[in-house]
This record gives sequence, structure tokens and C-alpha cells, in this order.
Amino acid sequence: MSATSPRANLPEGIDPDDEWRGLNILDPDVQAAFRVDPYPFLAHLRSADPVNETPIGMWRVTRYEDCQHLLRHDTPTGVRRTDGKRFGEEQMPAALQDGGTFMLQQDPPNHTRLRKLVSKAFTPRAISRLEPRIREIARDGMQRACERGEIDVIADLALPVPATMICEMMGVPVEDREQFTQWTADSTHVLAALTSPPDVVERGLEAVRCLADYFEALIAERRKSLTDDILSDLIRAEEAGDRLSPDELVVHGAGLLTAGFETTIGLIGNGILALLRHPDQLERLRTDPGLEASTVEECLRYEGPILLTVRVAHEDIPLGGKIIPRDAMIFVMLAAANRDPAVFDAPERFDVGRKPNPHIAFGGGTHLCLGAHLARAEARIAIGEFVRRVGEFEVLEDQITWGASLFRVLGRLPVRFSPRD
Repeated sequence: MSATSPRANLPEGIDPDDEWRGLNILDPDVQAAFRVDPYPFLAHLRSADPVNETPIGMWRVTRYEDCQHLLRHDTPTGVRRTDGKRFGEEQMPAALQDGGTFMLQQDPPNHTRLRKLVSKAFTPRAISRLEPRIREIARDGMQRACERGEIDVIADLALPVPATMICEMMGVPVEDREQFTQWTADSTHVLAALTSPPDVVERGLEAVRCLADYFEALIAERRKSLTDDILSDLIRAEEAGDRLSPDELVVHGAGLLTAGFETTIGLIGNGILALLRHPDQLERLRTDPGLEASTVEECLRYEGPILLTVRVAHEDIPLGGKIIPRDAMIFVMLAAANRDPAVFDAPERFDVGRKPNPHIAFGGGTHLCLGAHLARAEARIAIGEFVRRVGEFEVLEDQITWGASLFRVLGRLPVRFSPRD
């Protein structure tokens, strides 16, 4: 990649040399352009100022090697400040100043304790037992689409597969899916409360309240008859004593539901869109189904649903010739790292057979995504079923519609097609 190409690809009107290096996360116009296509911004930042302090004191790191360093177990970072508070907690809305008890907002030892309570449901062995059910859901969705000759990839496949699976795993009524789908998407915006518009944050807070009320009622009902599901396991842990508090029980019910399908919608939907935009790779996968697993890895690298993860420095950290100070907030730009030409050959090329593919779409270290095995299985099966059943196709909308989520998740993807088989 040449030194000038990232600058040349920035949208018109964006100043690549301003104090934000062209990526002002507080500017609504930049936010809109970044949502449509974040990669020119990330390429420019990685080339021009890869370890970058912003005007508001938050840091951004974009090179693969530096991102990997910050995610390692032995690097002094966490998700909270060294005083135990979350970054910017004092500036957050009052409703978010309760400390945040979900495991993703905790550092060890609390994170270790909470993660251990649910980790057994997400091991490779546990997920392998779920694969027949995942395939059944994907096949049912594709069969209905084939009968119509048309599919909304999101509503008919990318959402039902992970949403149904996490509901069944947790013991949440699947028939309530439509009720909480909007809540989960809106609630993701509280993760960016410091930089999101007030109305978006308030909508997210209302969604959090709705999810909490929903789970309080569901837990009260479930206590009467515990079963073999994650929610029942959490209730047993709470009833056993100090392993889980009543508040932690509600928060982890809502948090696991949201984490269990929101980003996987993006993985499946974004992955299928990438295949439709690269028909040569679609045909390659159709000819060689053995590439399904590597296709998922390339979808994660090329167009993953999570662009960044956040860390807080627990000591002064030397990086890229600079010093990131203790208690600084760091955006670890996963999507920039995953297209770093120092690591990936032709990183802008979508290649379903790419090997090696050491992407970091699931983060790393202590907070490596708990549901990575489940997401991979759901995406592999859903994308595989789509490729097997779809022949000639036409995408019915020129403009991409993004969903309500903070993450990079499509809102819809309508496709007319000729069924195969």
C-alpha cells in the first residue's frame, strides 16, 4: 500500500490533516461516512498516525502488531481504570453510574468469576452438540425462501439462526424474539455513551430498562421450575450464595442474550453480502464446500461486525514511539488491524481460501469473545446453506440499510434468486 493511497480514498470534504487525522468521532457527517465505509478512514489513520491521541484524550491504535500487544494477557490493560471505575463514569448518565456488573465490564478477579459461571455452555464440545439444531433452523429458513424465490438475508436467516439458538440455550421463549430484538440493538449504544447523541443514549437506556424488566419477570417464573439451560444455571449459582448477586443475575441474563446474537447477525449478513459482491468467491465456495470454515474466518477479517474494542492502560505503556499514560482509554481498532498490509497479503482482497488468516475479530486475551465457537458454527452453517440453495441472484436494493445496532450489522438485505437443487 502506498503512503498516499489512504489519503486519496477519504470521502470528499474530510481533512486528513486535522487534529483528528480525518476521523472525528464527534462529527455527525464523519460518523455517517464512517458507517458506510470505515476502511479508508482506518487505512489513513494506520498509515499517518498509527498510535494516535485524540483531542479528547482517548487513544486509537491501528497496526496489527500494536493491537495484538494491547490485547495480550501480560500487557497491563483492563476495561476499567486502576481505581476500579469505568472510564468516563462521572460524565455518564446517572443510570449508567452503577458500576456495570456484566462480565464484559469487569476486570479479573470479578471477570474470571463471572465468566466461569457460563463458560461451559460455550466450549467447542458443547457447540458441536448444537450443530444439528443450527442446521435445522438454517435449512428451514432457506426452504421457505426457496419457495418464494426471494429472501431478506437478515430477517430470514442471519437473525433467526443465532437468535433462536441463544434463546434455546438460555431458556428464553423464542416467541418473544420480536419483542426483545429491538431492545438488544438499541441497548448496544450505551457502550458508546460518551460519544453518542443524547437521544440515542436515552433510547439505549430505555432498552436496557425494558430488558431488565423482562428478565426480572422471566427469572421469577423460572425459579418455580428450573430446567437444563443457562438461565437456570445462573439462578442456581445465585441461590447457592455469593457466586452471583440478584442484580448480576438479571444483568447477565440480558447481557448474554444481547451478546449471543446481535453481532452474529452482522457476521452472517455481512459475510453473505461480501460473497454477493464477489461472485467469483461465491462460485469458488459453491464448488468447494470444504472452504466454509475459512470463508467464515475471511468474513470476520474482511467485514467483521465489531470494528474496535476498548482497553484502559493500567500502567504507562510505550507503544509506537509514544507513551500511552496510565488510565488512558484506548480504542483498539480491530478492523484496521485486520487489513494491515504488514500482516495480510493484499488485505483489501476478499479471499475465501485465505491462509494464514490470523485476524483478531474476536479480540484477545482475558476478554477473548466467549461465544466465538458458537458464532463460527452458526455462520459456517448459515452461509453454507445459503450458498448451496441460491443460484442466479439479484440484490434488490442498491443502497445498504444498516440496522439500529452500534455494531456493523445490516438492517436488511433483500435478494431475488433462482433456487438450486
